[in-house]
Amino acid sequence: MPTDFRSFRAEAVVLRHSDFGEADRLLTLYTRERGKVRAIAKGARKIASRKAGHLEPFTRVKLQLAKGRDLFIVTQAETIDAYPALRADLTLTGYAAYVIELLDRFVPDEEAAVPSLFRLLTETLSRLAADTSTSLREAPPRGSASSIPWLTVRSYEMRLLDLLGFRPQLFECANCKNEIQAQDQFFSAALGGAICPRCGQGLPGLWPISQEALKYLRHFQRSEHRTAMRARPDDATQKEIETLMQAYFQYLLERELNTPGFIKRVKT
Repeated sequence: MPTDFRSFRAEAVVLRHSDFGEADRLLTLYTRERGKVRAIAKGARKIASRKAGHLEPFTRVKLQLAKGRDLFIVTQAETIDAYPALRADLTLTGYAAYVIELLDRFVPDEEAAVPSLFRLLTETLSRLAADTSTSLREAPPRGSASSIPWLTVRSYEMRLLDLLGFRPQLFECANCKNEIQAQDQFFSAALGGAICPRCGQGLPGLWPISQEALKYLRHFQRSEHRTAMRARPDDATQKEIETLMQAYFQYLLERELNTPGFIKRVKT
């Protein structure tokens, strides 16, 4: 789409919003056409506003956007999918917010659109919304606390890292390049992957990773979504995977994420 158009249509997911002025709302959007942009929804905080209900976080919308002096201006808004199931369950709300936060933190404003990122985001939100009923039909085996939403989020993390260029090395040592053997290993955020025990004895800043956790991380990395959903890690392995992945994201982003703490609180 030419960049000199004063007004254009866009499909977007609302990442977040904040109050702006007396009655407006400042939106951060991830659009299929323009990537991540910010826009003003004028009068969206007024009771009579027709736009307000279409512009809540993690809502998929069709928008008419006009170029303002500094920001785009929302002139029309239509909901494609509000994902109501994500708002009816606090754990799912937390997972959806985590999915949104990761993309928001990694992607700079006004970077060129990446259609595969938009597709991953919308597919993941749709899967989480569908997971409410799916998880009831497909309960995990006894002794495993794995849930379908938990697996959906882990699969999303790996796909996101791939698309952003941060794919971790999990099948060979990130230091010596030898094949990783079936035993406990280390993980290096700085080197971007698993470290074999031999290299791990002399390298600083390593995190231990069990053979079981590494097995599931490999499974999420090499599997499409349906296959990834077959994983059934136990409670301890789930916790280890979450801790390691969040530490890796924190290293890459150079800041702590907000949503994991919320998820932990609502699940306890």
